[in-house]
Amino acid sequence: MDFEGQRTGEEVVLVFRRHILTTIRGFLVMLLLIGGGALPMILMPDDPQLFWLWVACIVLGVLGYLYSYMLWHFSYYLVTNERIRQVRQKGMFKRTVVDLELDNIQSISFGVMGVFGSLFDYGTILIQTGVGDLSLSMVSHPENVYNEIQNAKHGEGGEEE
Repeated sequence: MDFEGQRTGEEVVLVFRRHILTTIRGFLVMLLLIGGGALPMILMPDDPQLFWLWVACIVLGVLGYLYSYMLWHFSYYLVTNERIRQVRQKGMFKRTVVDLELDNIQSISFGVMGVFGSLFDYGTILIQTGVGDLSLSMVSHPENVYNEIQNAKHGEGGEEE
């Protein structure tokens, strides 16, 4: 796999995203709009214009969910044999990129918190450097990602996920 800004000799070890549950807010808004739009139709079934209000609520709800899905899909982490790259989509036209050289990493740890974290297998990976910490929250399969980052830091080959 190649990516924009790739250096000569740099190889991708792992690509991963936050857990899909990070889109739950958009999903809940969609359900709220669909249900809320249907309520006036149920209370006043004789008004045919309320059907179009409900359709508008469905469209707005689906667009809201697609927006949260787009933010999730275009935000990812890339681990190479030289660095970790965090790409965060923060809106339709705003993206931030943070690079962290593997040589600057002092320690890596991970944690899985609570019932939902254990049930859905997501957690937080904390990467400590001399200039600050990089916290990767709600990462799917945090133990696997932790092991792959450790392997990349110590120069061992990894597999793409």
